Amino acid sequence: MKKVVILGGGTGMSTLLTGLKKLPVEITAIVSVCDDGKSTGRLRKEFGIPAMGDIRKVLISLSETEPLVEKLLNYRFNTTSDLDGHTIGNLLLTALKNITGTMSEGIESLGKILNLKGKVLPLTEDDVTLVGKMKDGTIIEGEHNITECDKTIEQVYYKEEPLINKKVLKKIEEADLLILSMGSIYTSIIPNLICRDVIKQLDKTNKKIMYICNMVTQPGETDNFKTSDHIKIINQYLGKHKIDVVLANSGIISKEMVKKYSSLEQKDPVILDKEEIENMNVEIIENNYVTIKDELIRHNVDKLALDIYSYIVR
Repeated sequence: MKKVVILGGGTGMSTLLTGLKKLPVEITAIVSVCDDGKSTGRLRKEFGIPAMGDIRKVLISLSETEPLVEKLLNYRFNTTSDLDGHTIGNLLLTALKNITGTMSEGIESLGKILNLKGKVLPLTEDDVTLVGKMKDGTIIEGEHNITECDKTIEQVYYKEEPLINKKVLKKIEEADLLILSMGSIYTSIIPNLICRDVIKQLDKTNKKIMYICNMVTQPGETDNFKTSDHIKIINQYLGKHKIDVVLANSGIISKEMVKKYSSLEQKDPVILDKEEIENMNVEIIENNYVTIKDELIRHNVDKLALDIYSYIVR
């Protein structure tokens, strides 16, 4: 069975995994742990632990249990007590980390209960702080603050170099395909790449690095970006081993959805500029990945998964 390692975080990674888990591949999801908003941020501050919000989402997406379990883990308290805003999943992960001694062991324990179709690893066990340098020179600390800042990001880095989970480096070494999932470039993808040990391990491997490009731009991160611009930014953070292949949408997003995203969220469709990408010696896998779910533009995860599988077994 082919071994696929996905690096990312947030909604993008969890969305991808819901499709990929249906196929005969061995999945390892490596999750950046710099989220510090809402319930996650409060638990990090109180217990000095890595972020577990994105980990919770990834665990749910890989779970083979009943839908009720997903509702349970995502259940967020709405009360006047200290429980207000906390999710059951975050509390469970915090408790298991304290019981087992490490976040990795806590995740593994919960994974057994959830009957996971894959393995989930935190990038680090450290309580890391993501720092963003804006184009006007402003320095912003904390992933939540970076995301909410209305300035344009120039670069991101960690306040202190994190100690990378050794299991992460081992899985990268053993992988048949390495995937950078769709999602926020500066706050979900790149946080996995601003670590010396990860870059060294990626440089050692001769296996392909695949990037799944976003379908719409993100304000302050990728305004006016085409597919090639996404690749160029990520390649700046990679070492000698750059992106080998990109999965990009070639489908048409309806005018109504384009107008809605542009006016309400200042997001625009990402244009697939084939010639520029080919000049970068990056292979293109294109398809109509557009699907609308709950009035939101989403990737068709089944098409994504099949295209990834076709690539890895060819």
